[in-house]
Amino acid sequence: MSGDRGSPGVGRDASGYAAALAGLPGMGPALLVSILRRWTPEEAWRRVCDGSIPRPGKRGSAGQAAAGQAAAGQIAWEPEGVPAARGAKRPWSALASRIDPPGWWPRFAAAGIGVTWPGDPFYPAALVEDPQPPGVLFWRGSLDSLRRPCVAIVGTRRATPDGRAVAYEMARDLADAGICVVSGLALGIDGAAHSGALSATGGPQPSGGTGGDGTGAAPGVTVGVAASGVDVPYPRQHGALWERVARAGAVVSENLPGRPAQAWRFPSRNRLIAGLARMVVVVESHFHGGSLITAEAAIARGIDVRVVPGPVRSPASAGSNQLLYDGPGPVRDAQDVLDGLGIYRSGGAGLPGRGAGGGRAGGGTAAGRPEMLSPAERTVIEALGWRSTTLGEIAERTSLGLAAAMRALDELSARGLVEQHGAWWARRRSG
Repeated sequence: MSGDRGSPGVGRDASGYAAALAGLPGMGPALLVSILRRWTPEEAWRRVCDGSIPRPGKRGSAGQAAAGQAAAGQIAWEPEGVPAARGAKRPWSALASRIDPPGWWPRFAAAGIGVTWPGDPFYPAALVEDPQPPGVLFWRGSLDSLRRPCVAIVGTRRATPDGRAVAYEMARDLADAGICVVSGLALGIDGAAHSGALSATGGPQPSGGTGGDGTGAAPGVTVGVAASGVDVPYPRQHGALWERVARAGAVVSENLPGRPAQAWRFPSRNRLIAGLARMVVVVESHFHGGSLITAEAAIARGIDVRVVPGPVRSPASAGSNQLLYDGPGPVRDAQDVLDGLGIYRSGGAGLPGRGAGGGRAGGGTAAGRPEMLSPAERTVIEALGWRSTTLGEIAERTSLGLAAAMRALDELSARGLVEQHGAWWARRRSG
């Protein structure tokens, strides 16, 4: 990957200085951007060392968190064995005098971690004019992924099986269409979106480019925006997913390598998800979900926001349905997203999951034809609709009783028409 324009290189001397500036306690994105727009990373570091750029006196929540780490001797870039005065707010010049950025950074570069900043050629174009751009951005993978049209798919960690299925299918089909899917690497909708994009078998390259095999096809790509360092998977159970995302696209973060996620970093992370995207799609969100912060950040930036409608009685869709009511339009699948972006596939072929009339495609096997189903099976599958449902709800809707409803579900499952996810049952979509 070292030959890619958007892949980290080991020989970029300024990288260590930019990373060290980002690690200074109390250094926020706005201050860092203003510094790096005025001076090169090396010159800015020299000014920090000689006291020309002093540590700011006022500390917000981010500064307090970083200062607390410094007081406990936990700053990741501080050399081992350097004592920290517990509770003291040391000047930046005192901290910087004990740090050797050129000697400290290469071990991260050798691990495939890159860093970019405003004015650097690697810096994502979508963030150049952002009202709240990152001062530095760390990444693993290739930032070339962000040269594609990007769509963010976000939603609740406590997603329903249906919500996860919709996010997975939408991301898969968008990736097949050449879109880069952006999300936050979290459980639930985020993880389903990344996994869906990774499952794509290929799609057209944007702007007439070619894939790695010299053809017009390219694998589906996805970019994950993290709240922790790009080498600290969070949540831990997504460690394998992080590696796959980094290989197929990129994992990016404002947080230094080696740093864990902190609560205040998640809302900050969400603004970057919005800033990288041409459209933000909310699949499911509770009333106070973080995905609503992403949607608000997108709206503030003039970025299109769309919502997948959810059941009116589902808590997982309470926030997204409210957002839909407040104004952003609905989307059902990837074709709706592409239509909203004004991107049309060559030949006019529809995406999987659309029938000739624009609805969902039905079952394609003889066993799935309505005339081959028993009356109880037809009743159950009609009661299911296209939303995940519990056995108790099915029994109540059909008046079959639990035992008869369960027998019908077992038969439908054997025919491949329904599937079970824990306590939830759902129709299996074709395609």
